[in-house]
Amino acid sequence: MNVILFDTNRSNFYPLSYTRPISEFRIGILTIKEKWTHYYKNISTKTEDYLVSKYPIRKQKENLWIDASVLPSKELKTELDSLRNGEVLEANGKIIAFKNLNYSFKNLNKINTSILVNSIENIWDIFSDNGREIEADFKLLTKSRKSQKISNTNTVIGKHIFVEKGAKISCSILNAENGSIYIGKNTEIMEGAIIRGPFAMGENAVLKMGSKIYGPTTLGPHCKVGGEVNNSVFFGYSSKAHDGFLGNSVIGEWCNLGADTNNSNLKNNYTEIKLWNYEMERFKKTGLQFCGLIMGDHSKCGINTMFNTGTVIGVSANIFGSGFPRNFVPSFSWGGASGFQVYKLPKVFEVASKVFERRKLDFDENEQNILSEVYDMTKRYRNE
Repeated sequence: MNVILFDTNRSNFYPLSYTRPISEFRIGILTIKEKWTHYYKNISTKTEDYLVSKYPIRKQKENLWIDASVLPSKELKTELDSLRNGEVLEANGKIIAFKNLNYSFKNLNKINTSILVNSIENIWDIFSDNGREIEADFKLLTKSRKSQKISNTNTVIGKHIFVEKGAKISCSILNAENGSIYIGKNTEIMEGAIIRGPFAMGENAVLKMGSKIYGPTTLGPHCKVGGEVNNSVFFGYSSKAHDGFLGNSVIGEWCNLGADTNNSNLKNNYTEIKLWNYEMERFKKTGLQFCGLIMGDHSKCGINTMFNTGTVIGVSANIFGSGFPRNFVPSFSWGGASGFQVYKLPKVFEVASKVFERRKLDFDENEQNILSEVYDMTKRYRNE
């Protein structure tokens, strides 16, 4: 079966979807695309033209198109496998998938399913549903496998802990009583770290000394994290290496939070939090009492930065200085509470090249073209 995960309603997931297809979002241990690879072998994505060079589509004579915001399950796979050409699967009025040569679901025969279909409908679902997805991915990744043993210098509470090969853990506390803990390949948990599940670390991630982690939290591959973190998701290649609090947040790739950066995740009057929504072009009610920071790729902040409750930072913003910056910072902005200037592309490319080089990666033409396109797409939010 050739599976294509197609994007819908991309602007609802900006700034995270500016630089990737929705299928590349990390929720739980895995990205959405990685989850589907445990059910189907041949998977690609249908996304915006400016992302295709990095995320190409692969079509065959027979294609199963699945909404990229939908999260897989055994029950859903059974429904999908029974679809025939010319049929579309719906759940509660939402198109889940269809089987057709081309990307078109018009005039197809509708099949309704009554099974529970999980999906991400809003950007805050990434941290809100992270605990459920850690548990689902934990079962996928650890079934019929044996965990690597860890040093007896650690304190282990609970049974649902899985450690991949190459992980180094010393003098730390791992508490899996309230949720599973997954430690990826070649990771390092330094001395004094305290972890309460559900928790996941991707390959080559590092947890610094004395860290305090409350689940459900995910550190994507190659992340470096310290301080206090609660119910947050790091997509990958990002750092919060020092003290400071981060809660109920989503951090994209190639971000860096300076020492003692803190965010608020609860308003002083305990009222519902609103979050900037690009699709509506205004602040949208979340229905949440706890909601922190959403940060797009390549954004960074200086030491002692303070983020207000429900703050959205765009792509490649650079934030510094005293006081609280506003709770919507446009992409390619340079400044802080006292005001912003435009963060020009040549400087953006210079910094990104250095950051990639540190990870022994190439900031290639694909990456440059994506950021250039996003720069143009987001001009109207800046004073240029």
